[in-house]
Amino acid sequence: MENWEEGVIFSVTVCDAGGKILKMNEKARATFIKSGGKDLIGKNLLDCHPEPAKSKLKKMLETPYTRAYTIEKKGIKKLIYQTPWFKAGRPAGLVELSLELPAELPHYIRK
Repeated sequence: MENWEEGVIFSVTVCDAGGKILKMNEKARATFIKSGGKDLIGKNLLDCHPEPAKSKLKKMLETPYTRAYTIEKKGIKKLIYQTPWFKAGRPAGLVELSLELPAELPHYIRK
């Protein structure tokens, strides 16, 4: 299933182990249009973030781990999920998913 990320309604951004942006799907390019959109591909992810986000991302690249949090901008809530991706068993960079959340989000506890 090639290029599946172009058919989803959430943002997908992928960078390499040095922070260079390798891929942004259509939603990510549209989300960051004011910052350059598709022209961000090839740029360093660290240069696109102010502190303290820049330091947090740098640490994630150095010692890969998963980070998840929610934000709200202009009344839109989002889940941000940042996690390492691996190639041949070694950390190769980060993937960031950004999903818009409904105002009311059900929570289920499954047994």
